[in-house]
Amino acid sequence: MLGPVRSALATPDLRKKILFTLGIVAIYRLGATLPAPGVSYTNVQSCLRQVQGGDAASVYSLINLFSGGALLQLSIFALGIMPYITASIIIQLLTVVIPRFEQLKKEGQSGQGTLTQYTRYLTIALAILQSTGIVALADRGQLFQNCDPSQFPILPNAGIFDLAVIVLVMTAGTAMIMWFGELVTERGVGNGMSLLIFTSIAARIPAEGQQILSSSGVLVFTVVCVFGLAIIASVVFVEQGQRRIPVQYAKRMVGRRMYGGTSTYLPLKVNQAGVIPVIFGSSLLYLPDLISRLVGTQGGAFQQFVQTYVVDQSNPVHIALYVLLIIFFTYFYVGITFNPEERADEMKKFGGFIPGIRPGRPTAEYLQYVLSRITLPGSLYLGIIAVLPNFFLGITGSGQNQNFPFGGTAVLIMVGVGLDTVKQIESQLMQRRYDGFLR
Repeated sequence: MLGPVRSALATPDLRKKILFTLGIVAIYRLGATLPAPGVSYTNVQSCLRQVQGGDAASVYSLINLFSGGALLQLSIFALGIMPYITASIIIQLLTVVIPRFEQLKKEGQSGQGTLTQYTRYLTIALAILQSTGIVALADRGQLFQNCDPSQFPILPNAGIFDLAVIVLVMTAGTAMIMWFGELVTERGVGNGMSLLIFTSIAARIPAEGQQILSSSGVLVFTVVCVFGLAIIASVVFVEQGQRRIPVQYAKRMVGRRMYGGTSTYLPLKVNQAGVIPVIFGSSLLYLPDLISRLVGTQGGAFQQFVQTYVVDQSNPVHIALYVLLIIFFTYFYVGITFNPEERADEMKKFGGFIPGIRPGRPTAEYLQYVLSRITLPGSLYLGIIAVLPNFFLGITGSGQNQNFPFGGTAVLIMVGVGLDTVKQIESQLMQRRYDGFLR
């Protein structure tokens, strides 16, 4: 394994791309530690030590995960890449609803550029909304539930101008992160946005491992590491799994040349939806807590119900709701991203057919049948991986399953990004040496 890595670093242009990517990642992690102007860094660290990161900002724990812990420190990159992810998902969903977006998607590269521009605009708007919500919680002393705001004021000078400056800085930080991701995609190695998320999640693993080691001992830490490796191996196995549908292309004459006559396959992944259903499910489960905090229904029946059954991640009701939401969004997302009728029409247009299946509508029905059969195990797999950390809340010593370093959203993203990046390095290395990155 080290030989191909050495070969990749020995190739001048590939080495330049890798070093450029590492440089952007280093700048991103530096910005994640710099507090925004007007934020008391000392009081923030005191609150973090007091609550131990367990009950802090449960409604924003997913954003805190994607920002590598920068959210709870109110840094200039506090929002991380989450606004861009949300904007991308919204634009992708709107392509099914709005005919104009669907037309742009079919126009190729030019239409995709227009959709990307819309995504950037929506990212800035979402960043303003999210940063305003975070600053409002910090100003009210609700960002850390168990931290006394009078003793440890996070925003000592909470004037209108000061709050507006913090919102502006966080929004500008999100725009800069979006620019960093696009730079890595164009000039570096791998998908820039995915690599930044990977870096944010990986930055939290040493601290969480140290917390488990100090609170539970060496034996429990060893068991967690072994269990984590088994989870990673299982996720890699399922992520690589796919149903290959054979496709045959008939021979046809174009002028004096013969085209077609080849055999290929249409790959349908077991996890066709990726990590999107987990993000959707987590976001919906955090909405009731966010609403109850913003409306100020402290101590009411709604607040008590939300805290008992929705926010408490060890509660069976929370686990059942989480799994059901993931299964629903898996079917929903696969249904809007993979259209069997369009695939069948494309195959028929270029003279392709599935052996034993007639072209046209029978092909679309067959693709829909196969897709529905593999989506169920894929959704169950996502649900199981997502709720596994909920059974280890006592080991992590906290109230949020994201603190378990080998489960849930974290491991799904890290494994997916890692596999994709290695494949891209392998393909670029094979263009020059033909011996590959993986053996």
